[in-house]
Amino acid sequence: MLGPLLVAVTVLAFAARARKSSAAVPVQAGDAETRVLNYIRDHLSPGEPLFISELYNKVFRDPEERKALDKLYNAFFRIPLFLAEYQQKFGSPPNLKTIAQQFDLRTPEAADVLLRVMESDPRVPRFLTRDPKSGEITRVDVEMIRNDPRFGQEVVRRLSGWEGKPAPQFRLAGLDGRDVDSATLRRKVVLLYVWFTGCPPCMKETPGLVKLERALSKNGFTVIAANADRLLGLGYDDRVRERYIREQQINFAVVHWTKDSDAAYGRIAIFPTLFLIDGQGIVVRHWAGFVDPEELRRAVLEALASSQAARPAGR
Repeated sequence: MLGPLLVAVTVLAFAARARKSSAAVPVQAGDAETRVLNYIRDHLSPGEPLFISELYNKVFRDPEERKALDKLYNAFFRIPLFLAEYQQKFGSPPNLKTIAQQFDLRTPEAADVLLRVMESDPRVPRFLTRDPKSGEITRVDVEMIRNDPRFGQEVVRRLSGWEGKPAPQFRLAGLDGRDVDSATLRRKVVLLYVWFTGCPPCMKETPGLVKLERALSKNGFTVIAANADRLLGLGYDDRVRERYIREQQINFAVVHWTKDSDAAYGRIAIFPTLFLIDGQGIVVRHWAGFVDPEELRRAVLEALASSQAARPAGR
């Protein structure tokens, strides 16, 4: 994972002051992610950026620390896109707790550290304003993010909407070892559900999806649950995911979301994100965030009726 990290250094970088020594620097005790966050927090210095490669090579030598650094970098790069989409959808910025939940961070304080990194780096546009006492975001400048060459295309694509557009094709590896190919799902109504393990709104969504699949699968409906843990650099393994599948009695395909599919679908910023795809392969509904089960049910029934009406007689 180091290759993409070093290439992206010129785009965004963490700010700190760790470049003073070529030797490994001792860090505090605690789990790897906490050690990395505490080190970054304690070494922030406005206007003095330090590149990810230096943290990777000079400070964090432990594999678990490097894995945590990869995860935080991934979150750092996605935060501006998440803030823009959230502001556009809800009309107000997310709080630190919501940011922490969306990026699988343990505490709101961890989200605060990543925002402070952005504020410390002179190369990152000042697209957010925060309350000096609480640290909560008070304003997100969506236009500034939209006009930034690093984020603009993704933001415009995301905010322009998916409904009425062809769904990009995908071929994704299942947790059971069997691939799921969108080409084999034509004529079915498909709910592509992108989520990650431990995501609170995802856990809230899952029981309703299980019931929906159980009730409507015989009518030509299916859910494809695309898990983004690996893409986001999260530390969950297949045993954790399989236990969750058993506990929730998940009765639909669970697959691994990939970098290519994520790019094709506009780089998911809010979890869960759901795409309802009709029998002709068109996205008929698109949701970011938790969706009420009854709203989902109505949308699926409408898509099933429309797909049935569009099907040639006798087929």
